[in-house]
Amino acid sequence: MIVRIVKMHFRDDAIEEFKALFEDHKIHIRKQPGCELLELYQEKHDPAAFYTYSYWKDEDSLNNYRHSALFSKVWPATKALFDQKPEATSLTKIHSLL
Repeated sequence: MIVRIVKMHFRDDAIEEFKALFEDHKIHIRKQPGCELLELYQEKHDPAAFYTYSYWKDEDSLNNYRHSALFSKVWPATKALFDQKPEATSLTKIHSLL
């Protein structure tokens, strides 16, 4: 399993636009083959900072999404709202206690 965390920081005037963009596409992202979880977080002390947190079956599933028509639509629209370079990392899940 791949855990993907992406930190994004938006212009103050673009926060609501990003939230609407995510709302419009979250179900389609979550339904991508191999996507097992999708969450969005907003920092408490910096409301312009957001994190997506997603689980992918494997690296091929993540890469297939990153090369999909959906990603090529959503990511450029999201990037246009940034005021800082995004940070992304992929992790291998070792343990989880629920």
